[in-house]
Amino acid sequence: MTSDTITAAASGSWTLGDLKINRIGFGTMRLPQTGEALIADAVPRDREQAIGVLRRAVELGVNHIDTAAFYFSPLRSANELINRALAPYPDGLVITTKVGPGRDPSGHWLPHATPEQLRAQVEENLRQLGRDHLDVVNLRIVGTDSIAERFGALAELREAGLIRHLGLSNIHPHHLAEAQGIAPVVCVQNQYGIGMRPEHDAFVRSCGEQGVAFVPFYAIAGTGRTAGAGAAAGTGGAEPDEVLAVAREHAASPAQVRLAWTLHRGPHVLAIPGTGNPDHLEANVAAGSLRLSREQLAALDTLHGLTATEPAE
Repeated sequence: MTSDTITAAASGSWTLGDLKINRIGFGTMRLPQTGEALIADAVPRDREQAIGVLRRAVELGVNHIDTAAFYFSPLRSANELINRALAPYPDGLVITTKVGPGRDPSGHWLPHATPEQLRAQVEENLRQLGRDHLDVVNLRIVGTDSIAERFGALAELREAGLIRHLGLSNIHPHHLAEAQGIAPVVCVQNQYGIGMRPEHDAFVRSCGEQGVAFVPFYAIAGTGRTAGAGAAAGTGGAEPDEVLAVAREHAASPAQVRLAWTLHRGPHVLAIPGTGNPDHLEANVAAGSLRLSREQLAALDTLHGLTATEPAE
């Protein structure tokens, strides 16, 4: 599948609150380093290469960039790279960030932030990005406990004008209902993809019914996370036959097929694939134009663990 002249607009659009974005976005977790993401001894990526990838993403029509202050390597910060590459920010560019967890300067994870610490994290994102407000802030969760106090703290910052819209990350379905009782939620960012969390299919649909964007992470890698989809299947990096067959039919890569399947889950489903490789960036953006047939969806749905195929959007 060629990526020539294909832009992110081919993926269609969605509106986060009042912010219209293309459904193919860009995730910056891998940008500060090479190799496995978010490890204490990550190898910093070449700075100019990272800046070039960000600028090329915007040239290709990407107007939704996902980041976090805790995306950094010993020498690189995703927020600093975004600021350097894209400021002054073009009109229509939406930057989504996350708060909740943190990492110390050595890269080791810290306990969940208190409500007071959440304000400091929001202010740190503002400083690093060079913004006077944040477009979307996701509260990232670990566990099943109540999020009312923490989400309430972010809702107060939204009322104060520091945050435009609120979202949630790594949540259970009951967290969405709890948060919506406090303030509007525009997006949910959870791990999801072919063969990954089929038990959450109903939740994905429910988000769409409520007008909430669903933003999968690790949509390409699956349960293999940073190690890749093949690693999850225990196949030494080999893709399942179902994915390979669809890829051959479209002259596409397996990664493009996985992204396309994700987007077919509903018009509210977005994608934020991340890479530091310019060629992979263009291929990811081009995946937004890939239209899967009902038969192809049926084969991939079987792999995913579904019993029936829903109509493609």
